[in-house]
Amino acid sequence: MKRRFFTGLLMALSFGCLAVTAAEQKPNIILVLVDDMGWGDLGLNQPSEHADTPRIETPVLDRLANEGAQLRRHYTCAPVCAPARASLFTGLHQGHAEVIRNNSFDAALENSHTIATVLKQAGYSTALIGKWGIGGGRESGGTPDTCPAWPTKRGFDFFFGYNNHLAGHRHYPKEESNADPETHRNAIWDGNEMITDKLDGCYCTDLFTARAKKWIVDAKTADKDKPIFLALTYVAPHARLGIPAGPYPAGGGLKGGVQWLGTPGAMINTAHPAEWDSYIHPQYRSAWEKYAKERYGNAAEHKLMTARRHAAMITRVDEAVGDLVQLCEDLGIADNTIIIFTSDNGSHDEPGAVGGFAGHPAPTQDPSFFRSYGNHDGIKRDVFDGGLRVPCVVYAPGLIKKGLVSTTPTQFQDWMATVADLAGVPVPARCDGRSLLPLLRGDDKLSEDPSRILYAEYAFGGGMAQYRDYADNKKGRVRGEQQVLIFFDNRAGRWLKALRTGVKSGTEHWEIYDTEADPHESTPLPESDSEEMQVYLNNLALWNRRAYDYHRNPEAPRRNNPCGGFRSYDKNLVPSVSLEQQAERGGLAKQQIKASAPWVPAASQLPQEQPSSVENPNGATLPAGTITTYTGYINVPDDGNHWHFYLTLSNVPGSKAFVKLHNFNLIDADFNYAPGTTATESAAANTVEADSAKTGKKGIPLRAGLHPITITVVQGDSADGTLKLEWNRGPHDGTQTERLPIPAEAFLPASR
Repeated sequence: MKRRFFTGLLMALSFGCLAVTAAEQKPNIILVLVDDMGWGDLGLNQPSEHADTPRIETPVLDRLANEGAQLRRHYTCAPVCAPARASLFTGLHQGHAEVIRNNSFDAALENSHTIATVLKQAGYSTALIGKWGIGGGRESGGTPDTCPAWPTKRGFDFFFGYNNHLAGHRHYPKEESNADPETHRNAIWDGNEMITDKLDGCYCTDLFTARAKKWIVDAKTADKDKPIFLALTYVAPHARLGIPAGPYPAGGGLKGGVQWLGTPGAMINTAHPAEWDSYIHPQYRSAWEKYAKERYGNAAEHKLMTARRHAAMITRVDEAVGDLVQLCEDLGIADNTIIIFTSDNGSHDEPGAVGGFAGHPAPTQDPSFFRSYGNHDGIKRDVFDGGLRVPCVVYAPGLIKKGLVSTTPTQFQDWMATVADLAGVPVPARCDGRSLLPLLRGDDKLSEDPSRILYAEYAFGGGMAQYRDYADNKKGRVRGEQQVLIFFDNRAGRWLKALRTGVKSGTEHWEIYDTEADPHESTPLPESDSEEMQVYLNNLALWNRRAYDYHRNPEAPRRNNPCGGFRSYDKNLVPSVSLEQQAERGGLAKQQIKASAPWVPAASQLPQEQPSSVENPNGATLPAGTITTYTGYINVPDDGNHWHFYLTLSNVPGSKAFVKLHNFNLIDADFNYAPGTTATESAAANTVEADSAKTGKKGIPLRAGLHPITITVVQGDSADGTLKLEWNRGPHDGTQTERLPIPAEAFLPASR
């Protein structure tokens, strides 16, 4: 019998998928993403050693964490919104981000797998409600017709909210100054209709919650058994510290809480145009005066105003989450719904691009007031834990272990793998993440996994803040190019974090920290002084990320940065590996199963059996309806800055492939691949950002020697086919040389 990924029980048995079988209902998934909420802004994360520090009340999230799971070492992929969101939705860490890096706000997310496309393929209804900011609308603009990466073009059935990120700095879309010269509005889209002019006095946290509730009810009314995926991406507490117009309505759920009315001028039940931006939660109105005077002196009044606004925004989000939980209970879907709550990066210290109005100030939040960075150091744009470690709560009664508190490091790319696991479909080979479902169920296979690497890179000018409770090695520290590796040290039996800032050559010194024993990252470990460890970390970075060969397309709808966010270490040769003994015969170890898949699955998803043979993949027959994985090493004969690779499959519908070198993505012949054509190491096929006439010249910088390779091919059902692999060592000027088949002797099996 032919095994298919979408045959439920057969899949679970054959491929070790942990989630659902044909007899089980796929869970509903609600992903709640807030904007610039620091790790310490979550009530339960308030450090006990700072008991005198004011606390923001988040009773709902605290309860959900205690009844569900806390991921206390959860990391974003970048300490700023656009690249963090791109990584979250594509399942790629920033070392593989094809377009959106650094501060390339409103660039177009590449046209490939997203969480939404994966879940839509698995039978889910999908919606994005809130802030997008990666649609390709220039920095200020964008419509469903002009944006190549509009949410409905990236897997979402429905979109409501802000497309451009500057409009997403506005908490009252109608009342605040407009951020969009194209539409002359802070454009809120309901499907393909811009409805800003109807939104009198609508506070965005309430607006997005009400629309989310309406969408959930509509989806479950239309088909109660069809699972839903909702990405609810709030703009709070980012930018101008905008606050509600009144108290949160009591009750929550179907009958209470915020409600969508749909009447122009009164679209939601908390729309109060005359009172917009006026309501501070009662518990904060006279709080913290003594603390502020002792700490800030003459600036106390201003600090109190900003702190109370910031706290009011976060408590409002907390109330909104409680409203959603009640809705799930009212609809009878709570026991089969997983709610994931997290933030895109650490707390901000910026007012956003919105000036104040009479009676509606636009102050800059001070993260030190609440220690929004928790017991860490750093804020938004920093790669220390205060900028990268984000609050994360998972609530799923009956689906995960109750009361789980995990300190295993996890990162944004893991959510694509996790939702695929929940939906019972394979994880795309392109995804950098691992499923967190075993961890959430109490079987933490990731806690001591030396093969698992978390990675981040980000560049920004200026220096870190100089808050008095920072360790001395942070105050005013220059950022520049920043790199992070989080890895498991077998010798010490612990997770370590290595980072460096001000990178200019890619050979700079790595500082190594045990962030659990030293949460301030104040004292680098002695391992930092080991030359062997420094070489290892340099190698590890190059083995887990890659450069793309972008030349910017000036016609592409994007804003400011050089396309691809080139790094100073992009040109560094990727080291080969040393093996004490290697088989002499050419060829790669082959595993082959009779199965099909909607995309190229991660090799780790396939049955781990003994290789059936060792062969040269070039020209080998690929039987119809099979998935074949080749693993081993490729022997690169010479050092070169511009090694080019080419993959061509027979013209059989449904055929696709993916190639990894070390742990980086080498050739993507999956999402947009047309069988019979040639895919290369360039990723420009997935983007609108790159000038296709100028790409394909840079190539991969490689050291001579052995490099681990994994090739996975899904062969179409209708006919057998073959795989052709070619290469050349392009010269430094980028011109092409003759493409040659990779010879059999260049492939070596992994067996030693």
